[in-house]
Amino acid sequence: MITTLTIIGILVIAYFLFTNYYPSFGGDVSKEEQETYKTSQQFKNGKFNNTNPVPKELSFNENLKIAYTFFTKKVPNARPKEDLKPITIDSLNIANYKGKARLIWFGHSSFLLQIDGKTILLDPMFGKVPAPHPLLGANRFNEQFPIEIAKLPKIDAVIFSHDHYDHLDYESILKIKDKTNHFYVPLGVGAHLKAWNIPSDKITELDWWQNVPLDNLNLVCTPAQHFSGRKLNNGQSTLWSSWVIQSKNENIYFSGDSGYANHFKEIGEKYGPFDLALMECGQYNEMWTDIHMMPEETAQAGIDVQAEKIIPIHWGGFKLAMHEWTDPIERVTIKAKELNLKVITPKIGEEIMVKDSLQTYTNNWWKDL
Repeated sequence: MITTLTIIGILVIAYFLFTNYYPSFGGDVSKEEQETYKTSQQFKNGKFNNTNPVPKELSFNENLKIAYTFFTKKVPNARPKEDLKPITIDSLNIANYKGKARLIWFGHSSFLLQIDGKTILLDPMFGKVPAPHPLLGANRFNEQFPIEIAKLPKIDAVIFSHDHYDHLDYESILKIKDKTNHFYVPLGVGAHLKAWNIPSDKITELDWWQNVPLDNLNLVCTPAQHFSGRKLNNGQSTLWSSWVIQSKNENIYFSGDSGYANHFKEIGEKYGPFDLALMECGQYNEMWTDIHMMPEETAQAGIDVQAEKIIPIHWGGFKLAMHEWTDPIERVTIKAKELNLKVITPKIGEEIMVKDSLQTYTNNWWKDL
């Protein structure tokens, strides 16, 4: 018994030291900041909440079952047989770009958006693993990127949807913070950025349905159905969101991570129709459909937000669930065809013109891997 208690004590102390002194975990929301969040309809009893009562609280046995299944179940074709090779783009192409609104996919949920003379990054996660330490996660599918991150030119804005490791990455922030003018995040996420020495005046935190101008652009923080947290004791301490990005001529929706719910229709009614919607599609399972959509729901959500076309995201980057790596894109394209919804399926690094409805990606590139 003494030996067992000693081991437990050592593990508790090790966890405390690791989470409090290893920088990847980010910061903690202060009591003063929590006071300001009380005006948010989503902030109750010291935590942020979804409109619906999710995610459901899992019992210890349910959590144990999920963990056991994830680490022991053999999933065929769980990741590509070899690293995904991106289409490359040089820094001058980005720095000197003056054309129509375009996107470049970096895999998973990360994009470079150039619109109305602005260069914007969406959920820029360029790390090797979606975890606080390289030993705690599996490598991403693409070792290379369309451009070396160090060679990215000036970035006008970075937008984050929430604070999970596959979206908000410490090492990525270190690489881009000095060349970024401003960061836009949901309530509370700024605590992590400030812990990583980003000045408060370069951070704007927004609640759902709040908007802020970025010169001629309009950025709107919109709802999602998800959760947050970077360690065991700070779950739901920061808000999660989707985003609307509007220029004079373009209207773009970025879903972040979300389960399927009524907020998609509400966003479509308030801000649609959208020229293009970047819709979460991947890392799902029947056990957690309240926080991650199944592919068929992704297609329906595209209809709900009134998107002319969608790009499935949150796939092609990491193995974070128990499905084949191509399952998301195969299933969503089948359902989208039934719904008469256009789907863009670019390779990593491929240029995507926001308003070019004639541009199609029908080569099914993933089938060759």
